[in-house]
Amino acid sequence: MENKTESLEPVTLNIEGMTCSACVAAVERTLNAIPGVSATVNFASETAYIMAPADIDTKVLIAAVKSAGYTGSKISDSSQVALHSKKSATALFFAAFFTIPVLAISMNMTWHHQIENWLLQQLESFKILPPVGSATSWLVIGLSAPVVTIIAWPIHRAAVRNIKHPTMDTLITLGSLSAYGWSIYANITGEGDVYAEVAATVVTLVIAGRFLESRAKRRASSALSTLLALGAKEVSVLRNGETVLIPIAHLVIGDEFLVKPGERIATDGLVISGDSAVDNSMLTGESMPIDVTIGSHVIGSSLNRNGRLIVRASRIGSDTELARITAMVISAQGTKAPIQRLADKIAAIFVPVVSVLAIGTYFAWRYTDHTLTQSISSAITVLVIACPCALGLATPVALLVASGRGAQRGIVIRQPRVLEVARKIDAVVLDKTGTLTAGTMKVLSSLILPTAGVALGTKYSDLLREPTILSSALSIESQSDHPVATAIAHSISQQGIKPTTVSEFSVSPGSGAAGRVNLGFLSPVVLIGSPQAVAHSTTTFDPQLQSWVLDAQSKGLTVSVLAWDGIALAAFAVGDEIKADAIETILEFRRQRIDPWLVTGDSIEVALNVALQVGIAADHVVAGALPQNKVEHVQALQSQGRRVLMVGDGINDAAALATADLSIAMGTGTDTAIATADITLMKPELRGVISALNLSTKTLNVIRGNLAWAFLYNVIGIPVAALGQLRPTYAAGAMALSSLFVVTNSLRIK
Repeated sequence: MENKTESLEPVTLNIEGMTCSACVAAVERTLNAIPGVSATVNFASETAYIMAPADIDTKVLIAAVKSAGYTGSKISDSSQVALHSKKSATALFFAAFFTIPVLAISMNMTWHHQIENWLLQQLESFKILPPVGSATSWLVIGLSAPVVTIIAWPIHRAAVRNIKHPTMDTLITLGSLSAYGWSIYANITGEGDVYAEVAATVVTLVIAGRFLESRAKRRASSALSTLLALGAKEVSVLRNGETVLIPIAHLVIGDEFLVKPGERIATDGLVISGDSAVDNSMLTGESMPIDVTIGSHVIGSSLNRNGRLIVRASRIGSDTELARITAMVISAQGTKAPIQRLADKIAAIFVPVVSVLAIGTYFAWRYTDHTLTQSISSAITVLVIACPCALGLATPVALLVASGRGAQRGIVIRQPRVLEVARKIDAVVLDKTGTLTAGTMKVLSSLILPTAGVALGTKYSDLLREPTILSSALSIESQSDHPVATAIAHSISQQGIKPTTVSEFSVSPGSGAAGRVNLGFLSPVVLIGSPQAVAHSTTTFDPQLQSWVLDAQSKGLTVSVLAWDGIALAAFAVGDEIKADAIETILEFRRQRIDPWLVTGDSIEVALNVALQVGIAADHVVAGALPQNKVEHVQALQSQGRRVLMVGDGINDAAALATADLSIAMGTGTDTAIATADITLMKPELRGVISALNLSTKTLNVIRGNLAWAFLYNVIGIPVAALGQLRPTYAAGAMALSSLFVVTNSLRIK
């Protein structure tokens, strides 16, 4: 057994064509029937998370999904999703194109008679015998045909394939085909009314509802595509002293490969040559690059900022950090939603009950001395009035309105299931960089000590003014592309200070930069770098400056010290600025009885400093957290019975975002975080989290009102239809009005 378990590999498929929980059960049942396969299907994200033996071809799994009546494709194949979306829009367009004139003709008797007379005149002018039955009715039947047959074919096919396990498609098929078939019979025999418009309307309303819903869900699988696209596709390997470009799949452990400035590192490895600053924000989420040199470990897909590196591969394929993050996201998204929609929960009961009621209605009328027309009409009325259009529209229309309203406020709701969770949230896990802070390096404070330059001698007395000192710093830092240097240069430039020429410029990775700055008559050697590096290179380090440096470092800030000819003159503290609304947002969390936590990949000093500023308790701070640590912390809170909201913006947050009960991504963050999250904030303001929670709660209330109406409508409408108190045309109108009520009620969200 152990060997079998070890040979299992995860496979994730896109599933198209599911319309309710009965469909989910059908796909799961089919996949789990394959020996060695364990599958979980997520209706909200339209994916199947499968653990399958390594020797099973993915094509076998896709074929199994197809045999159940649905379409499966690899999660990485985004073209399938785009194609499906295009097909849905096309189907809705043509369904409306044919249905609108059908409804107009059928509902307006004046038009009906005018068209009838015109058609008969045309037939007579061409000397064609008039048809059996009404010519206008045949026109209506003809216009309805493409809708009921071609456009509705996927619905009919799903109904037939799931005949043993009825779904919502079963009712739609029975209602539309019965109404259409009866219309042909009625027009030929003249016994009863034509209900072709009922058949076309049922199909069109259902397609409209599904199209609206698909718009809200079609990006659900894009997070994994984003992760997979992040990795390098080719790598420059050193072979026999030459550089050879090979596919990443051909890389093996021990290969030495070249990483140029601005390129992503192909895989996890050890630096054997070169110095650089590497941006690890993909893993840690922190904006500060890490200086690497010979002997440093680097992570695949991290960005090499400014130096040429030669790296020896130590981990490849599924063993890399990026692959581990991807696996965590797949696992988390493969888990079923904790709360299924009410409409889906009763689908398995609702459909067969209505079908039995329709059949029972027919026999009850037929064998109580009523005509065939009356019996058929009553049965069709039951099927039509019970078609679940309002049920299907209840969630997607409310979500669409909420999305429109949210978009005006920078809030994008991606998955309906989150609405059920929002009002139950009692704990929030916040990332630091890009969430509580702005995510960009900035000079937060500086200190200039012109009096410390007395030791330089009288020749500098006229030059030791603040603008001159800042100009020398700008001259050096503008030569470097290190983020700290860039932040300092930008800060000084904003003050209107101009740089001057520099000679003998040099950079020491991890230490700083130096050069001879031309100040006119004098050219001092200016060094700017870490306090430790500058202290080793100077003869005077003012006590006041030293105290200021220690205080800044205790707050987790990065400090650069500037020295002229061995004398320290100034210092700059660079860090990530707290967002203006962070304190207000944390206070609002507490008012709503939501417990805030700070979980970050940064150091404990930085984390505690940020927590202190925004009002998060020190015992609610977790520092140095890698992606798996964030997931573990979310799971730990969930194990205590907490409903957890995760707010983040980096790829390193993706797995935790997918694991949390509710997830919100800052729109200024990475594509992976945005695609993984249930809600995205398109503006950088943190207060949008509170607005998103409030909007979600209101939207859920509207959805529940919609569902309550839809069920009440069926409870009242079906018995009335069964008793023969409604004609099919009026039943279709009632169904349309029910859907209209759902749409109108959803507009209250605005």
